[in-house]
Amino acid sequence: MVASGARIAAAIEGGLVVYLSGDLGMGKTTLARGIVQGFGHQGAVKSPTYTLVEPYSLRSPSTGAELKLYHFDLYRLGSPEELEFIGIWDYFNEQALCLVEWPERGLGALPPADIRITIEREGNGRRLHLMADSHLGQGVLRQLQASS
Repeated sequence: MVASGARIAAAIEGGLVVYLSGDLGMGKTTLARGIVQGFGHQGAVKSPTYTLVEPYSLRSPSTGAELKLYHFDLYRLGSPEELEFIGIWDYFNEQALCLVEWPERGLGALPPADIRITIEREGNGRRLHLMADSHLGQGVLRQLQASS
């Protein structure tokens, strides 16, 4: 999952919203860790289960531009309205990359995804299903396919 996250990081830039879905224990946080580390982060990448969001100031590997990455975990969210209390819309902008675990718990309060990644069990491993829901997301998927 970490290696898959690093490959995804190599294909994405800021200004994207990525939904990470799957059952408990499927590896959503591990995939997010791979993405964060793929942008060069050297420190710990912890699950924001209790804080709802962990911010990272990073550099784009391709352009060197500063990038804000926000990793959300909405598992413990009581209702989508709670997101208003943390100023949810302040996080989503053209320079930010937002990774959202458990996005279904924030429906109605979250912007739509550019990319949806669903993780499913396959034998002893995992299978990633990537879907693009925007022009930007389609570009990322094309770049991932080209680099495979």
